[in-house]
Parts: sequence; structure tokens; C-alpha cells
Amino acid sequence: MNNFFATPTDVWGDDAVALTPTGIGIIVAVIAVALIVILFASYKKSKSANITTKQLVYCAMALALALVTSNIKLAHLPMGGSVTLLSMLFITLIGYWYGPVVGISTGIAYGLLQFVMSPIFYTIPQMLTDYPLAFGALGLSGFFNRSKFGLSASYLAGVIGRFFFAFLSGWIFFGEYASYYNMAAVPYSIVYNGAYIFSEAILTLVIINIPPVKNALLTVKHRTLEEY
Repeated sequence: MNNFFATPTDVWGDDAVALTPTGIGIIVAVIAVALIVILFASYKKSKSANITTKQLVYCAMALALALVTSNIKLAHLPMGGSVTLLSMLFITLIGYWYGPVVGISTGIAYGLLQFVMSPIFYTIPQMLTDYPLAFGALGLSGFFNRSKFGLSASYLAGVIGRFFFAFLSGWIFFGEYASYYNMAAVPYSIVYNGAYIFSEAILTLVIINIPPVKNALLTVKHRTLEEY
């Protein structure tokens, strides 16, 4: 196991471990497999759903924008977590464009990329919950991509999905810290994770419902679905 995990880091405490370069290489390989799954699943669904080079480019652009904006912190909240520059929006857009299979698969790949950028964790279940599951849940936006409420409904579905897994992680793996705030584990996790996730969600919903922005995003969706 020493080939995959490094010694604990001082920053995260004695219980934390970090991936070695070999471990990071394996995660990158998993990301590649996840992207292949996107292609395969799209192909199996139907010939018309076969993801094109153009669609791959749009997915890659959205993923890249999500990575960049996730590092632009608009606010750091007292209990931890930060409000980013609409980073969740770009992953939910993929589901909004191409449906849940592509959205969830790309969200999982994005979560693993986030993990590679800071490959420190406490346990495997905690890592899986905080990264591929939580960010993969942003792809749930794809189940609402034809809702009469449009992108707002899709975005909220993805955000609630991410919050659910963040809440589980905070409750199960980090509930011991609740006592520092004189709280039980469940309300602690709700407040801790809800504070930064829904602060960003509210900001994003306001922005995407500004008429020029809303119209621009709708135009982008039409272009992503054009065959030529």
C-alpha cells in the first residue's frame, strides 16, 4: 500500500494520508475510463445520442471552466468551505445539455480531478463520498433538462444531489467536530455544508435568471445540440 499512499500530512492531522505519484496516476487512469464510459453509454443509448466531437469539446470546455472557477473563491465561510465563482454551474450544464448519463459520468471525472489537485483524505469511503459521488451528483441535472423551469430546475437538482453527499460525509466522517460548535452531528453537517453550497447556489440562480444571461445560456444549449 506504500506505493499508493504517502505518510500523513501535518496540515490535515495524523489520521490523514496523501496519494503518491503512483496513486495519482491510477486516479488519472480512472478518469480516462470514466470518460470512455461516457462515450460508450452515449453510443449504446441510441445512434442519435452518440456523442460527437463537437459535444466532447463542449463538455471539455465546461469541465475546464469548472476547474478554473473552483479556484476563484468569492467568500470563505467561518465554519469552512468557500463560495466559488459559479463552478457548480458548469458541471450541471453538461447534464442540462446531454442528459444524466453524460452529466453524471463527467461529474465523476470532475470529482476525481478535484481530488488529484489535492490528493489528501482520511478514508477511502470518505474520499469516494466527498469527490466522485458528491460531484457526480451534479449530473443529476440531466434528469430535469426538459423541465418547464429549464436550467434553474436542472441546476437545483444537481446542487441538492451534491449537498446530499456532502451532508452524508459531514455527518458520518466529520461529525466529531460538531461538539466544537455545541451541535449534534446532523445539524452541524447541514449548517456546515449548506452554508457554502447554497450560498453559491442562490448567487448562481440570480445570475442565470438575468434575462440576457438566461437567453445566452439558452442559445448555447441550442448550439450544443446542433448536429452541424
